[in-house]
Amino acid sequence: MGCVHGKCCGRHPKPSIEDPAEPRMADPSGKHALTERSIEWVRVPSHNFRLEYSVLTQRGYYPDSPDKENQDSFCIRTNLRGDPSIHFFGVFDGHGQFGTQCSNFVRDRLVEALSEEPSLLDDPIKAYNSAFLRTNQELHDSEVDDTMSGTTAITVLVVEDKIFVANVGDSRAVIAVQVGEDVLAEDLSCDQTPFRRDEYERVKACGARVLSVDQVEGLKDPDVQSWGDEESQGNDPPRLWVQNGMYPGTAFTRSIGDSIAEKIGVVSHPEVSVVHLKPDHLFFVVASDGVFEFLSSQAVVDMVADYSDPRDACAAITGESYKLWLENENRTDDITIIIVHIKDLSHADAHSAEVVNRVNVRPTILKGLKSSFGSSITSGSEIFRSLRSSDGYDLHSCPCSISMNWSPAIVAPSPTHHQVLQSVSK
Repeated sequence: MGCVHGKCCGRHPKPSIEDPAEPRMADPSGKHALTERSIEWVRVPSHNFRLEYSVLTQRGYYPDSPDKENQDSFCIRTNLRGDPSIHFFGVFDGHGQFGTQCSNFVRDRLVEALSEEPSLLDDPIKAYNSAFLRTNQELHDSEVDDTMSGTTAITVLVVEDKIFVANVGDSRAVIAVQVGEDVLAEDLSCDQTPFRRDEYERVKACGARVLSVDQVEGLKDPDVQSWGDEESQGNDPPRLWVQNGMYPGTAFTRSIGDSIAEKIGVVSHPEVSVVHLKPDHLFFVVASDGVFEFLSSQAVVDMVADYSDPRDACAAITGESYKLWLENENRTDDITIIIVHIKDLSHADAHSAEVVNRVNVRPTILKGLKSSFGSSITSGSEIFRSLRSSDGYDLHSCPCSISMNWSPAIVAPSPTHHQVLQSVSK
């Protein structure tokens, strides 16, 4: 889901890593739309494990706009700052008339801004927040018109044996956890949409009207401010509108860019989650919402687990996502996925006696707390107590705000119900 004005514009995004010769696959429009990198790996010497990864991006199929560009882009930057223990993975999903330009701008600038942050090693959460806000302002100040265009961003920063996940928008990161004989999906990000009560209340307080398209058009009562969940209402989701206009119509509540929507609460502050890697963490996935529109997090993890080679898993998931889009719609979204296998991480290296469980909270809430990075590790329960006592913020207002123990992932909308309103597409 994106904005009502659609993702516009067929040229592939230039990734922030060197591309080898690119094998391609044709889509129904006859356009070559699939790019695939060879498998790559990088070692994390501080804890003697390695990351094996691959990425794939496919332009969407738009029968009414055969030349429409792929507005997704991605960035993989290993050895950030020349440090072999810091690695960055990001997916950016542009939207609006200039969504491609916004996506590419953020792809290039966010990782640079993060690398330049003085607090990167001492406090990655602080560095992430500063980098997102700085990139957002740079986009506003650039030659790219982001008044009604922007991009979501889902990013993973590996720092030694921890991962920091920063998200704005409705793309997603998921980690696979071995639990006995099962491989379970654990969401590392929480989609930021008006379906979330905390996000709904925040944008309402900023002056947004929150209405579905049917409500805006007078087909449903606008006073009914309850839309159920994404599974039952994915075909006509609540969107954000200015008080006296039929714009911008965003179905997400956070992004980079979107300067008009920013005036009604669409902010670029990321939500940051932290995970201390353990041997039972098998791999993580970073992907645009083109993957998750009709596939749950668990379904994606199950497919990755079926393949030893992340290239095969990327191709299988992209193909299945593409097929499900065409079964449910007359088009597909752009689809981008990064799969990263975590190899050779041993119990001796994981320091698993005390771990940082996933904590997904507003970035400003973490101000004043001890940094979760470094030799002194703050447990999930300690952070939870600190937040409850010092900020008064109800973490349970977001259904995936905090997880003290690894558990099955929150199930994403099913293919049966989660359909995008065709007249209100990205």
